[in-house]
Amino acid sequence: MRRFHVTGNCVREKHYMVDTSEKIDTIITDYIQRGYYFTINQARQYGKTTTLYLLEERLRERYVILHLSFEAADEYFKSLPNLVEGLIMDISDALREQDVSSEMIDEWNQPVSDRFPMRELGRKISNLCRQCPKEIILMIDEVDKSSDNQIFLSFLSILREKYQKQLVGRDVTFQSVILAGVYDIKNLKLKLHPEDEGKNNSPWNIAADFLVDMSFSANEIASMLDMYEEDWHTGMDVRAISQMLYEYTSGYPYLVSRLCQLIDERVAGGWVCPDKKAAWSKQGVLEAVRTILKEPNTLFDDMLKHLYEYPKLSMMLKNILFQGRRYTFETDAPVIQLGVMFGFLKEQEQAVCVANRIFETKLYNFFLSEEESSLKELPEPEYGRNQLVAHGMLQMELVMRKFYEYFESVFAQADERFLEEDGRRVFLMFLRPIINGVGNYYIEAQTRDKTRTDVIVDYKGKQFVIEMKLWRGRQYNYDGKAQLAGYLEQYRLDRGYLLTFNFNKNKQTGIIESICDGKRILEVVV
Repeated sequence: MRRFHVTGNCVREKHYMVDTSEKIDTIITDYIQRGYYFTINQARQYGKTTTLYLLEERLRERYVILHLSFEAADEYFKSLPNLVEGLIMDISDALREQDVSSEMIDEWNQPVSDRFPMRELGRKISNLCRQCPKEIILMIDEVDKSSDNQIFLSFLSILREKYQKQLVGRDVTFQSVILAGVYDIKNLKLKLHPEDEGKNNSPWNIAADFLVDMSFSANEIASMLDMYEEDWHTGMDVRAISQMLYEYTSGYPYLVSRLCQLIDERVAGGWVCPDKKAAWSKQGVLEAVRTILKEPNTLFDDMLKHLYEYPKLSMMLKNILFQGRRYTFETDAPVIQLGVMFGFLKEQEQAVCVANRIFETKLYNFFLSEEESSLKELPEPEYGRNQLVAHGMLQMELVMRKFYEYFESVFAQADERFLEEDGRRVFLMFLRPIINGVGNYYIEAQTRDKTRTDVIVDYKGKQFVIEMKLWRGRQYNYDGKAQLAGYLEQYRLDRGYLLTFNFNKNKQTGIIESICDGKRILEVVV
């Protein structure tokens, strides 16, 4: 029986897989058949390795495929002779697996001198490509594992030289070269010398821009769930579940597959969902989201490591999340390039935003955990947080009222700057422990700006919408209520919550009940 898979290459016969045949077709027709050299640079666990294997599967009949990996090849990069010898061995193994004569393989295996090893490797490549009855494609996975070594750049220089000579008929070389890694090899110095952010010169400037979107669409996710449903007949609404998975992940391959794996193997049979039929539901997806946010995994570990490595990126994320700061999406900006390469950032309406809801919540949790100790040791509320849950359900109205009491007792004299920059942060730090372990929360990206943020709380399948906003006058307050009412209509909810931070000296704080466009709104003004 097939299962969901998140470690290593996916195999069609063993694993549930998204149908990416259209993407594979595009890569073949638009890049490989045109003789392009290019890099598939995507964030960790974005399906790069699986994509290379699917390409190889499709191309083997027409081409000779040299599929290499630098994942465990550190010894190759100790010297030029080491690299050349390692490449000769790996390519020899690949040739033996395909329709290549023993004579060609024997000639390829002839040793090279230590004096000009890279130049002789170039000649070997030309001879091999001339003699081979099929055109040859070179694929190298995990290419940036050793890309901080000048020796690797020398190899790229040879490939570039041969590519350029082939264009004018002065050489014969690979039909196409595909490099797969996180870092864009064209901008390799972002990794080599991150302090020299503006100096992005590399020997891979011949590479074509790779414009194929490797994220999964909702329809592509549905193709995997259709496969699962054929085996298990759960009765799930495949389209609805696929759309929900997409909304939380924005199609990030690892997150999609891991959520499906959690639903299938951990949520099903648990206390929330007793069987697979119950698990493949809205509540089951929310439970899987809650689980993935709490579990340790290499993707999140990698994310947090990069935040420490690149303080400018970390600061940009904080400003976006907590202050609603808008950054224009400028592809030439090194910090934005890094955020996109690592999978943190994407473009939305020409602005920089966090790539998906799960990353966003993970980042909120991380930054808030850091802030909890730095924001003057926030005092704990005097009541138990379990008082805010009755009969197993979150009492959001009581949460809002208790937050008012808490804020008034602790921060009543806070200045304007605190309210504007830290007020919403305090609320999230107040809310997070209440729902932690049972519910999820995320910030609605479409409404986040310096003056307004919508928080969506999912608690055991029930949703709550809280709008946090700064006071900008009565008309703005009314407009905010109308916006909240419209948002409640989208979620098919009758009640919403408005948290207003007013930094006027003569402000009137309190709790106000009102009705706007038929929706009941509880407003807390602090």
